[in-house]
Amino acid sequence: METIIVVGGGAGGLELATYLGNKLGKKQKANVVLVDKNISHLWKPLLHEVATGALDDGTDALSYRAHAKNHAFQFQQGKLTSVNKAEKYITLAPIYNENNELLVAQRTLHYDKLVLAIGSRSNDFGTLGVAEHCIFLDSSEQAKRFHQRMMELFLKFSNNNDKEVHIAVVGGGATGIELSAELYNTVKHLNSYGFGKLDNTSLKVTLLEAGERLLPALPERVSASALKELKELGVNVLLNTAVTEAQADGLITKAGDKIEADLMVWAAGVKAPEITQQFGFEINRLNQIAIRDTLQAVGDDDVYVIGDCAFLLQADGKPVPPRAQAAHQMATVCGKNIVAQLEHKPLKAFVFNDKGSLVSFSRFGTIGSLMGNLTQGSMFIEGKIARLAYLSLYRMHQMALHGCFKTGLILLVGRINRFIRPSMKLH
Repeated sequence: METIIVVGGGAGGLELATYLGNKLGKKQKANVVLVDKNISHLWKPLLHEVATGALDDGTDALSYRAHAKNHAFQFQQGKLTSVNKAEKYITLAPIYNENNELLVAQRTLHYDKLVLAIGSRSNDFGTLGVAEHCIFLDSSEQAKRFHQRMMELFLKFSNNNDKEVHIAVVGGGATGIELSAELYNTVKHLNSYGFGKLDNTSLKVTLLEAGERLLPALPERVSASALKELKELGVNVLLNTAVTEAQADGLITKAGDKIEADLMVWAAGVKAPEITQQFGFEINRLNQIAIRDTLQAVGDDDVYVIGDCAFLLQADGKPVPPRAQAAHQMATVCGKNIVAQLEHKPLKAFVFNDKGSLVSFSRFGTIGSLMGNLTQGSMFIEGKIARLAYLSLYRMHQMALHGCFKTGLILLVGRINRFIRPSMKLH
């Protein structure tokens, strides 16, 4: 029985492991193994809500081990350190506890088919001081670190009403915009939970974007609407403002100005993890692994690559974007291709179907563009329709993992929790 290893339990990797477990694992046609350094999964586009406390990852995160049990695959916790293509095995780093006690020694896992779905990381472009002084939102741990620091700042403010809380966000993409908006929703809730007389004037959020407009990958109308929404909330948006250095108390711009901040977040770009440089595959300048349209790595039929760490040019000459919907679509095609390969059938070519992009402004609204044959291009949407479309992206991910019935139960539990739990995480 062949062994299929999926490395990375993000949006694409977990959906793929679930599909392969249901399709092959339950029928004993293959041994499916998911590898991830964490023990639970949270949809990455929700990390800004974990950071602000709008979402409790302890409640909404999905246990890999429990999910593996329900879908006939195995889970191995560990961080990938190397891939041996010749002998077809991967190496996982040892696991230590907080006291540096060895829990699990270094391991090697042999595979017949390997899928790399290790995602992406924030790209600081080598900017001085960013790694030391800014928080990234690449993982739940980083989001929780931001949340703790944010709560400390508001606690300090509530007992010393003599200054604002200054938060600077670098990057005018979806993450930076959604985080900036969610912070003002946080202020509203903290005011009701006894953190002093907080309102929008208690918080000063500065959003810095090096380009000439927000959301550069989207139509200009969406960018203009996003800028308008942010300014109405009170966000100080600085366009054409590149950051050259991060210091303990603020950011230095290319023009030499200093943006003072108590807390700084870097959300200005993404790249694949540097470890891809050691695997021996063809990579681009963002460390993404070059793949063919079958989602197989260039030069290796038994290694597939999906999600943010994959580099594939589309028919228009542009690469598949590092977005959750691309990972979702790749997982679907990859799963079918692996099954086809095992059955000695022809593989299908992957074609990215861009459904559009949506940006949420927390309770304040949602905007975006939808793509489709009916619109003959892109259609600008906003308001309640846009909000429903935004939420449907996450529901599609949940249905891929749990099916329609269980996703319906999750929705019901979520509504119940809105009445019995605090409106934001306070601890």
